[in-house]
Amino acid sequence: MQQAHSKFGSIQIHAQRVCRTLLLCALWLTCTAPALAAPLQAQWSFRLLPGDAQLQAHPGMDAWKQATVPGSVHTDLMAAGVIGDPYVGAAEAKLQWIGLGDWEYRARFDVDAATLAKRHSELRFDGLDTFAEVSLNGAPLLSANNAHRTWQARVDGRLKASDNELRIVFRSPIRSLLPQVQAMPNKIAGNYPSSYGDEPKDAMVGNFVRKPAYHFGWDWGPRYVTAGVWRAVQLQSWDDNRITDLAVRTDALDAQHAELSVLLQLEQADAAGKATVVVDVLDPDGKRVARVERDAALQPGSNELQLPVRIAQPRRWWPVGYGAQDRYTVQARVDGGRRDEHNASIRTGLRTVKLQRDEDTDGGQGFAFVINDVPVFAKGANVIPFDAFPARVTREHLRRDLQAARDANMNMLRNWGGGYYEDDAFFDIADELGLLVWQDFMFGGGMQPGYDPAFRSNVVAEARDNIRRLRHHPSIVLWCGNNEEETAWKDWGHGKTLRDADPAFAAKVWQGYVDLFGNDLRKVVAEEGLGVPYWSSSPSNDLDSKANDSRRGDKHYWDVWGGPALPVTAYLNETPRFMSEYGLQAWPQLSTVDAFASRQEQQVEGEVIRAHQKFMAGKGNERLLHYIEMEYGTPRTFGDFVYLSQVMQAEGIALAALHHRASRPYTMGSLYWQLNDVWPGASWSSVDYFGNWKALHFHARRFFADVAVAALRDAGETRVSLLNDGRAPLEAQLRYRVMDVDGRVLQQQQQAVTLAPLAATAFARFKDAALLEGADPTRTLAVFELLSGDTLLAQRIVYFAAAKEQALTRNAVHAELQAEGDHYRLRLHSEQLARAVWIDFGNNAVQLDDNAFDLLPGQPRDVIVRSRADLSQLRAALRLDTLGDVLHATPVSSRFRSSRFRSSQDNASIQRNP
Repeated sequence: MQQAHSKFGSIQIHAQRVCRTLLLCALWLTCTAPALAAPLQAQWSFRLLPGDAQLQAHPGMDAWKQATVPGSVHTDLMAAGVIGDPYVGAAEAKLQWIGLGDWEYRARFDVDAATLAKRHSELRFDGLDTFAEVSLNGAPLLSANNAHRTWQARVDGRLKASDNELRIVFRSPIRSLLPQVQAMPNKIAGNYPSSYGDEPKDAMVGNFVRKPAYHFGWDWGPRYVTAGVWRAVQLQSWDDNRITDLAVRTDALDAQHAELSVLLQLEQADAAGKATVVVDVLDPDGKRVARVERDAALQPGSNELQLPVRIAQPRRWWPVGYGAQDRYTVQARVDGGRRDEHNASIRTGLRTVKLQRDEDTDGGQGFAFVINDVPVFAKGANVIPFDAFPARVTREHLRRDLQAARDANMNMLRNWGGGYYEDDAFFDIADELGLLVWQDFMFGGGMQPGYDPAFRSNVVAEARDNIRRLRHHPSIVLWCGNNEEETAWKDWGHGKTLRDADPAFAAKVWQGYVDLFGNDLRKVVAEEGLGVPYWSSSPSNDLDSKANDSRRGDKHYWDVWGGPALPVTAYLNETPRFMSEYGLQAWPQLSTVDAFASRQEQQVEGEVIRAHQKFMAGKGNERLLHYIEMEYGTPRTFGDFVYLSQVMQAEGIALAALHHRASRPYTMGSLYWQLNDVWPGASWSSVDYFGNWKALHFHARRFFADVAVAALRDAGETRVSLLNDGRAPLEAQLRYRVMDVDGRVLQQQQQAVTLAPLAATAFARFKDAALLEGADPTRTLAVFELLSGDTLLAQRIVYFAAAKEQALTRNAVHAELQAEGDHYRLRLHSEQLARAVWIDFGNNAVQLDDNAFDLLPGQPRDVIVRSRADLSQLRAALRLDTLGDVLHATPVSSRFRSSRFRSSQDNASIQRNP
């Protein structure tokens, strides 16, 4: 997401070398993951470290309280009843003390006799947030300084049968780094300054600590500087040797055969030895299709084995819409696999990936993903963290939102760099659903101290750790160095400001950037990434002279919404090679707002609503109103404000996405900002925190459909393109009708068309005069449809006037809800045009197969409704909103024009068409 300083000025912080690798104990220590380990069974507790300064304001917090691991201090405090829900009301200001405290966690556990009998043992920490000092049974074990790494320490001979005690002290990252940051004589860019006084605005520490950047606050989420054991702690024991890594590299792949290399890492404990290694490959049906066996001589330490495997007639993994998501299981066993540490297994898909960058004759350069030799137009969205407290994100939550992406006909998601590397479950689900993943390394913006070798070394270890953990997932098709750091330096003034202040230091900072993102991470991906391409920054041209270039590389476009706040039609004038960010904001539905604000608190300028609107430090509703009023007029109530924000967002993003698709093959990707939410509030998401689809997501299912019509009107002309992402030509009929709002057809034409495969086919351009033929533009619309026989394949409606000027009717839609088998059928009918129909059943849990659509006059539309609620409940709760209802209701007061709308409690009296 483009940051506030790129849109509304510059945020700077002092900088010099501050990040040092913490000294580790004189114990064997590594950051690679063993094949198998058991979760540590322990009783966890936590407290504010005795003597901490925060005890003055929070006495008694140094008493031990029960903790949950994985978790965080915020969720543990909430479970203990010390704090309320950090998402409800305007809680942030009162909870910043938590991030200033040093916290201690304690685990007490026993160890069984079988584990103690093994010669070697190791504790593995999958996530320590962040500056952590770990001790075991009273003796130091390790120090950690990176929340993104997996930390391991040998504990040979240090475990007891009972009463083991593990202690972890987490130091406040703000207090740990702030003195050094404040002492810096020069400035480099940070991200979002605190509004709460816990950290000076000119000395932000977030870019100097390897911790999720969004914990320090972003323009879509709260500031909660967490600490704790955020991923699992595991214990593994073994005797002679163990498998520590298993990977599969694709050396050659086509429809006839696959040439693979199975890469196995074995650790031999003490003296040299021998082992028999067996690798089996099972096809997607579980049938063994290959076996390789080898006797290996092992030296003490790490041993790398490479075993060739050949598969005939391989079943390749494809992105959704291009083929099946077949996956193979690769199993490795050492000496018969009699022990856990002698077994490893991964599930992976066979596919090739290429980032195709063909040069144009005019100096441009393409940017396209090619999977299994087929160019793929990327359709999707950016993903942000799913919660402020990632340990409480469940597999069900991930599946809900990723399934929503696939259901909206997306085939790619970009994992944005200001969060954390997602859990394996995310990628398992993406593999299953056929969703390609663009994976950022965890750098969200600003600038890093890449001039510090210790900082870079820490990042390289982090990258190697996570690439090895995730590289078997076929969904990952790109590793990207960072989010927006190159363009911030080159285009937002960050580099110029520092060069003006201290040219030598500026040169050092930029060289550190090139060293880290141009060299170090590129090298790690080449070594560990199994052929997946690397890209240094988004947006960029991979360290070419210009960063955010429409003709080369990927593009972030925020002139609409951000910066100059251009109208949404400006999207039609921006044609990039690959659009990796663009977006418009909207509020979630009222039932989601109800979760954090009472109806009385639901005032646009109220404290709670502003607290959940992070853009422009709480003033984002002013920008939102600007876009609403441009096309739709001034909302009367808070409920109307929410509704119109969603309509504006959906229609604007549809315009951009269809333009990108119509520009194929020049443009080969459209990823809007953003898919999901980190908490309930205003944002650019299409799916809210609770999984409810905004209007945008319903629109996305239509504008990202494999077959679509792009009828795009700008400056008095409508350009029509026919879109086909299928791999075969499509024969169809194109019909276009011009009609008035009462359904009277003014002109109509229909003709046979052929949609080329994997292409956008230009059909025609129509001047307004030719379509209107003198008709009133406020009462006229043009409908473009693709038909196969009587089946409607795609539809796009073009309007000739702003919605606020159109002749739309109130209470135009008639609804009939009936039970039908295991679901309900809602039939909607109108004799006049009904724009932006929104179906709502209040607090009843429902699934709708469609919503947020325009209802043409005289053409009924059926919507399937699934719910556990009975028919009478649903009929009583049913509410329909349309633009005619909202825009032509009786005005309340001119004072609402200054964005002080009535609370949504006032909406109770305007249930429309139940």
